[in-house]
Amino acid sequence: MNFKKPKFWDLNKPNYLAYLLLPLTLFIRINIFISNLFPKKKFCKIKTICIGNIYLGGTGKTPTTLKLYQLLKDKNYNVVNAKKHYSYQQDEYLLLKNKSQVISSKTRKEIIKQALKKNYEIIIFDDGLQDKTIDYDLKFVCFDSKNLIGNGLLIPAGPLREEINSLRKYHCVILKNIDKNVDLTEFISKIKKINPKIKIFNTYIKIKNIEKFKRSDQYLIFSGIGNSKSFKEVLIKNDFNIVEEKIFTDHYNYEDKDILEIIKIAKKKDMKIITTEKDYVKIPNYLKEKISFVNMDLEISEEDKLIKFIESIINEKN
Repeated sequence: MNFKKPKFWDLNKPNYLAYLLLPLTLFIRINIFISNLFPKKKFCKIKTICIGNIYLGGTGKTPTTLKLYQLLKDKNYNVVNAKKHYSYQQDEYLLLKNKSQVISSKTRKEIIKQALKKNYEIIIFDDGLQDKTIDYDLKFVCFDSKNLIGNGLLIPAGPLREEINSLRKYHCVILKNIDKNVDLTEFISKIKKINPKIKIFNTYIKIKNIEKFKRSDQYLIFSGIGNSKSFKEVLIKNDFNIVEEKIFTDHYNYEDKDILEIIKIAKKKDMKIITTEKDYVKIPNYLKEKISFVNMDLEISEEDKLIKFIESIINEKN
């Protein structure tokens, strides 16, 4: 499913188009209401963690999933990542597979069954907060600090899968930042009013392989992710000389002709080509030598505190 996010979703306030679409949010409200009517299953023999969002796309779920996986591995937990199978999200699955142990299946319950058979202690789901069947032991909600909740409305009038008040039922918020000086005091205060017990952690994007690049070179960048703007901002903050940018829809399935056209443009203007690691895994192998990717990592503020919080939940007896 290739989807381009409408620009009006991220306005500070709803515009006339958002208000025109407001009646259609009734379908989302009905779906949420029905979901809350039925009990969800909690699994006793394995601890379940879900890294999700209420803002549609581009909030850093997959990097957060990989980071928490590594932190728990370092603590000697027998942990596995999980991704429900969607044909249009194979980029995220491949990225998880390249960097961790991962299980994928058509349902999350089936994924848990497979994890139990392999005697895993903890399973981390990349996405799935809105699953109607599972009661996760630990539920994380990711936000991008630039977009936060956009215009604050539900799909299709805005970018929200659930209203901001849904944070009362979650354990932890992860804020993805590019700039360490960004002031999120007002948003954090809003979250705390909704759920005083919720934990909030800031994360900062850093480029692990930055020494690979000459910042004085001219670059053409391209991406097909939930938040291409964030990708560009990270590069600019790290002094990359970006001359041209190509943006594709989220989870875009690249054809050879797309990449060949990018290579042609870059060669003509003497530019180097950079993309995201998530996009790079979808490029045909014979064309990958022409393209580089930036290896993004998350730096977590108060990392030790986050680990202790996770352990306090996963070590609880059901």
